[in-house]
Amino acid sequence: MTRSAETLKRRTRRPRPRLVPLPLLLPALLGLAFLVVPLIALLVRTPWSTLPDQLTSPEVWDALRLSLFCATAATALSLFLGVPLAWLLARTDFPGRGLVRALVTLPLVLPPVVGGVALLLALGRNGVVGQWLDSWFGVTLPFTTAGVVVAETFVAMPFLVISVEGTLRAADPRYEEAATTLGASRFTAFRRVTLPLIAPGIAAGAVLAWARALGEFGATITFAGNFPGRTQTMPLSVYLALQSDPAAAIALSLVLLAVSITVLAALRDRWMTTP
Repeated sequence: MTRSAETLKRRTRRPRPRLVPLPLLLPALLGLAFLVVPLIALLVRTPWSTLPDQLTSPEVWDALRLSLFCATAATALSLFLGVPLAWLLARTDFPGRGLVRALVTLPLVLPPVVGGVALLLALGRNGVVGQWLDSWFGVTLPFTTAGVVVAETFVAMPFLVISVEGTLRAADPRYEEAATTLGASRFTAFRRVTLPLIAPGIAAGAVLAWARALGEFGATITFAGNFPGRTQTMPLSVYLALQSDPAAAIALSLVLLAVSITVLAALRDRWMTTP
């Protein structure tokens, strides 16, 4: 066997399993149990025999329908506003860009209830901007379905912006430069060259934003209220049902769990692969 063949054989040999120190193994197993046991308990306590009736009841269906509609609308609005914002942060250099990026990511760490209060002070009937929307256009956002979409967009759009910005930074800008040297405008180069390159990142960000919007609670109940059929989404319905109908609360929680698992499965190539 030649030296190069021996070297190749050593490189392709399966690495030996690493022994985990006991002081690290025990906390790791406890941490895993802490995260998994509540989910198992939800599955164990689910009333499977009455689950179809729970999911087809009018109240649950209204919450499901409203949640799916508002989450989809919030994702569409996030795409419309967030993709250009991500391009601005990734492809341009302007004073205060770091501050702008910090402000964009602030809703990720801001308590959702605080975000709802901020939206109410900004877009409420007497808000900084809302008073002009009401007097000039007759538009009132709080305690409406549109208000749910606005609240969900506020908390979900940063997920899309971060994902798309990271994808843009990884994409080679020379393709755009080559398109502009051939006579294409910056917008044409973005539409015909950049968008196809970053499509996977946009898709991943849209899925994350949709899932975050679907599970939003604090900003929604603060800014849009909890009115059945109009602003009562699934998380709000879970909170309300837990006080009077625990079986319905468990059924809705199971739906949200299924959505979360679906999101993880859709993003498995991005989050669940081992380098």
